[in-house]
Amino acid sequence: MLHENYLEKVYAGFLGMNVGIRLGAPLEPTEWTFEKIQEVYGDIRGYVKDYHMFSADDDANGPIFFIRSLYDDAKDREVTAEDVGKSWLNYCRENIGMIWWGGEGISTEHNAYLNLKNGIPAPQSGSVKQNGIVLAEQIGGQILIDSWGLIYPGDFKKAAHFAEVAASVSHDKEGLYGARFIAACISKAFTAKSVQEIIDTGLSVIPGESTYAKVVNAVMAFHLQKPDDFRECRNYLEDEWGYDRYPGICHIIPNAGVCILALLYGNGDFARTIEIATMCAWDTDCNAGNVGTIIGVYGGIDDIPAHYRSPVNDSIVASSVSGYLNIVDIPTFSAELALLGYKMAGETPPEKIQNKVKNGEVFFDFALPGSTHGFKSDNPFKAFIKHSDKVGQGSLEVIFDRMYGDSQSKIFYKPFYRREEFNDEKYKPTFAPKAYSGQQVAVEIYLDKWQGSGIFITPYIRNTFTKECMVLDKIELENQQRNSIKFTIPDTNGALIDEIGYILESPSESLNRAFGALYLKNFHIFGKAEYSIDFSKQFVEFLSITPFAHHNGKWSLVGDKMTCISEGNCSSYTGNYYTRDAIIETEINPISGSSHQMIFRAQGIQRHYLVGFDGEGKVSLIFNDFGYERLITVPFSWENGKKYCFKVEYQGTSIRFSIDNEELIEFEDDKITSGMIGIGSLDKGETDILSFHVKEIG
Repeated sequence: MLHENYLEKVYAGFLGMNVGIRLGAPLEPTEWTFEKIQEVYGDIRGYVKDYHMFSADDDANGPIFFIRSLYDDAKDREVTAEDVGKSWLNYCRENIGMIWWGGEGISTEHNAYLNLKNGIPAPQSGSVKQNGIVLAEQIGGQILIDSWGLIYPGDFKKAAHFAEVAASVSHDKEGLYGARFIAACISKAFTAKSVQEIIDTGLSVIPGESTYAKVVNAVMAFHLQKPDDFRECRNYLEDEWGYDRYPGICHIIPNAGVCILALLYGNGDFARTIEIATMCAWDTDCNAGNVGTIIGVYGGIDDIPAHYRSPVNDSIVASSVSGYLNIVDIPTFSAELALLGYKMAGETPPEKIQNKVKNGEVFFDFALPGSTHGFKSDNPFKAFIKHSDKVGQGSLEVIFDRMYGDSQSKIFYKPFYRREEFNDEKYKPTFAPKAYSGQQVAVEIYLDKWQGSGIFITPYIRNTFTKECMVLDKIELENQQRNSIKFTIPDTNGALIDEIGYILESPSESLNRAFGALYLKNFHIFGKAEYSIDFSKQFVEFLSITPFAHHNGKWSLVGDKMTCISEGNCSSYTGNYYTRDAIIETEINPISGSSHQMIFRAQGIQRHYLVGFDGEGKVSLIFNDFGYERLITVPFSWENGKKYCFKVEYQGTSIRFSIDNEELIEFEDDKITSGMIGIGSLDKGETDILSFHVKEIG
């Protein structure tokens, strides 16, 4: 039986991983040597850089997306390396985001991707025979596998096995031992009584004669002799196990030594463990992320200090082909992992965990300890937010401090991000909104007013093009009651929405200022969306056009249109990843070439439907599942340089396609039942996309 606090431990582990990554990332470049870090920062006790919003990182991308093989292929059987390899091809946009595209023969992950693309299957794609020993033993074997440890709590042998299966897509030999070791440590951390027990468990699943085992034992022996100064141990690693002894860009062995050093000298203290991993240099974000997962699980959520936890604010971003999935709420993703854990254990998950995950919707119950789900206040001087256990099983507490007159504060969630909100462009995240016009927004707000006049909230959304707030009707809250607030997201006329929330204010006079607390519970965005994408209101950011994520091709904004120039197969994706039934309309102008198509029900780059022009005088409905199958082709006379209105309506198994209101295709198919939308081309050519309209139905 899985422990009753299993979800909370997963939450602590996944949050701990991301805290470690955020701490270590600024010091990852090789310029930051062990000596330089000590000279500049001394004894690190907090983040060395204050990110407004931390950009994507490969150390988080892998654990988020390569686990999707359990949803896409291994639904009712054990996962294979080939399944995980398909996740690489399905969610990685070539040469952008997700993994380190450092070049063939240089970056292990880049090399593995090219192998997969060229038809070399996993695990051959990551083998020594295929790539050579240098690439096979770089650090990536252990940095992309944390999720496998989290979904096999206490079952460290299975965690190690499936981490090896996943890592074999890109790595071999010592790279696989690292995957096994770290996943087993994470798994054991759920039940272990000591850090030493965790390390011993990791050793039990790798060959005793391996170099990985030897460096682990060497660091343990050094720690036994000199347990007080981690810097002495780091100097020992430099001398005996340093980068100069191992070829390649970032070998796994020196970094394995740092992980063990940090675990031992950190002695179970979360903060000290990730700080030591960071101060030791080399691959700082990878090492701090791995030990952050292990000690996050081991110590639990309460052992992650507020000064590390608060800046993360339960939110990270990723850089897959799905902009919708790239906006990651840490408590919700942790619940998704926990549900996989129950499935792997053959157990029925508690209803309270099942209810946390509503695919295609945003739902925050604030039940996990300290959870904020990314909510923010634009005026914390007057209204600051924190988690509370005072209402229900947990809530978001908003303390409003002596508000009166014109003072206001917005309390909001971000369903979309812009480039200006990030300090850098690392791993090029792209975004499709989590909320659209026509959907419903609901929340329960309990008011505990301590003094002053009435408290009012005004639901609002913010238009990311104009930066202006669209406000709805003001509502006076009932004191000492749970107020149910619900509104419909208004039409934004082709622009996107980057804030959804509530404007808090009080008409109190200065001598009787409003003072008290609000408690938010069960924030929910749901229902059918209907929206347009006006290209004159979009932007080129992170090498993509909002709100799309491009795979191959050259995409640009020209006035009020999006243009695609393709040298071959290319595609672009947006929308809710879980949309089932919809009517999609787009006006296009084919400039050159013979392939101009709409994409729908896309579950990735390699799984979707296409429909549209498919050669001279032809229109086709095509199914892609790691290979293209023409389901139906019909005659239609079309020409380049002329505008056409495409319309595809799909509901259940029914697919209907028309051009300029002339229905050309009616077909029944159930191979894929939900997914993103977009534009694609299977051949060389140029296309102008003039408009895009989406209406969810059913």
